[in-house]
Amino acid sequence: MKTQELKIEGMSCGHCVMAVRKELSKMSDVKINDVQIGSAKVEYDESKVSDKDLENAVENAGYKLVK
Repeated sequence: MKTQELKIEGMSCGHCVMAVRKELSKMSDVKINDVQIGSAKVEYDESKVSDKDLENAVENAGYKLVK
């Protein structure tokens, strides 16, 4: 399991936090440790989840992953 902190651009409120948490929770191989305005801490199996998968989830929530 890899632990990573995602930096997320465009989040400004509790609704943003819930939107990102909801999209990440749709990924069965991702464990969400914390979501705050501007970031999310997750654990995932690198053999099942790619960085692009995480980026897509953040974008589906309406925000941008900062690389």
